[in-house]
Amino acid sequence: MFRRAARLLLSFVMLMAGAAAGVGATATAAQADSCYTWNRTLSQGASGGDVTQLQIRVAGWVTSGERLSYDGQYGARTTAAVKKFQSAYGLAADGVAGPATFNKIYSLQDADCTPVHFSYAELNKCNSDWSGGAVSAATAKSNALKTMWKLEAMRHALGDVPITISSGFRSRACNNAVGGSATSRHLYGDAADLTGSPSFCRLAQQSRTHGFSEILGPGYPGHNDHTHVAFDPSPYWSAPSCGI
Repeated sequence: MFRRAARLLLSFVMLMAGAAAGVGATATAAQADSCYTWNRTLSQGASGGDVTQLQIRVAGWVTSGERLSYDGQYGARTTAAVKKFQSAYGLAADGVAGPATFNKIYSLQDADCTPVHFSYAELNKCNSDWSGGAVSAATAKSNALKTMWKLEAMRHALGDVPITISSGFRSRACNNAVGGSATSRHLYGDAADLTGSPSFCRLAQQSRTHGFSEILGPGYPGHNDHTHVAFDPSPYWSAPSCGI
């Protein structure tokens, strides 16, 4: 709540500053963002790093079992994900990412690019530097950011009900300490164990439509007290008690 209020206050200050300078409340003034600023409208056929940044933020708005690539290519799947994002937030769902879409994204992210309802600290309760896993520290942290944006989409789709993360990134030492699998996706930084409310089954069922390719929940050995979601190159879902 505090972070969102700070974001709104920052936007207001920026608009007032623009007006004082004779710029007025223009779209350009409203778009400046401390995390990342898009400088052009994006649509199908576009490519580049700005498309990748968009994909990171809309990857949670896909159909069941689908995964959006972070390839910098604005294709049909990216267009569809943008449409779902726009519809979810009451925008014109045309699949074109312009000022209205970017401003909505800006309102949903903090200065470190994490979505407002999640933080790096929640995704890493193991160590402070993201080291010791199955990938480099930079890759693990980047994977965690992608996971957070999928969770942000899932949280909104569930009615903005808070989602609690009990475990995220783990180094090999942290993973061994909790008896984790030697091939656990936690070692890659792209996994999160979810607890709290909604129910574990509701979380497992909902996560199917938000880009997660590994879903383990009630009925799967060792997962009756949480729902595990991750990005796995070899998709696997199993939560027998939830019909998955």
